Amino acid sequence: MTILTRLEQWRNSGTITSEQHTLLAGLSYNEPFSLFLELNILLYIGIFAFIAGLGWTVSTYSQKLGDVLVLAILSTLFATCFWYCVSRAPAWSPAETPAPSLIFDYVLYLGSLVWSLELTYIENRFQLLSGQWDLYLLVTACLFFFFTYRFDNRFVLSLALSSLAGWFGLNISRWPSHQDATYRQYAMLYSLLVIIVGAALKQRGVKPHFFGTYLNVAANVLFWALLSGVFNREDYFGWLLFLLAACAASLAWGLTRRQFSFVAYAALYGYIGVSAILLRGLNSGTAALSYFVFTGIAMLVMLVLIARRFGRDN
Repeated sequence: MTILTRLEQWRNSGTITSEQHTLLAGLSYNEPFSLFLELNILLYIGIFAFIAGLGWTVSTYSQKLGDVLVLAILSTLFATCFWYCVSRAPAWSPAETPAPSLIFDYVLYLGSLVWSLELTYIENRFQLLSGQWDLYLLVTACLFFFFTYRFDNRFVLSLALSSLAGWFGLNISRWPSHQDATYRQYAMLYSLLVIIVGAALKQRGVKPHFFGTYLNVAANVLFWALLSGVFNREDYFGWLLFLLAACAASLAWGLTRRQFSFVAYAALYGYIGVSAILLRGLNSGTAALSYFVFTGIAMLVMLVLIARRFGRDN
């Protein structure tokens, strides 16, 4: 039996989709296939790594280089990126706009990260606002939102929403020390605001393809807030109910809209929350390890099966 015959059988039985059949059949003929998504992710990671290295260099050698030279380099890099994007960008449209060149989105992302690095350096060195990071975060969020809608980039939208979350006082690194109701209320308010703004812009036809990013960010922040309540030593039962309700809503949305990420959110966050309750007070490390091994494998298998089902239906 040839490979093509086997692929035909798999397609007819529903094991693989028509798109997967075409791809695998092409591979059997040694035809080229696209690596655009993988290369795209690697390039964004490379830009982030470059900014991390630049930040380390600035923090390590700033005294030798001097503030003027450091700020001149960062300002020139940011201005160059901004000039490139402005000079190459097509006319603004409320609909989705393709990038005018292959490097356009990467230059925009690089400029946004350089802006953040320069603001951090200025405040650490000169303390112009006496450590009032909220103002920096608000200005940065506004600038990134402008970049997002002018140049149509989801990655910059994620930076904008992250900066806005920081302005709300939400910081994952500080979460364990802020297990109070006020902190969770800010997180829930932020999630609600992000969903409302994203839905309103989608309803008006302003970059409606951004709504998925709004919803993903809001869902993750909301789940983190509810989980922090579940991990409380007292009054955690109500937060568990809220978490299960959110998981049910996420699952329904994912199944209805054919978006696997929300199905995964419901499964993973629900699993963490329920496990935290079931293992509360358990002193046996062996029992806890056995629980995570068996249930973790079951969860992984379930997600793989659901993902395959989504692939077949699409």
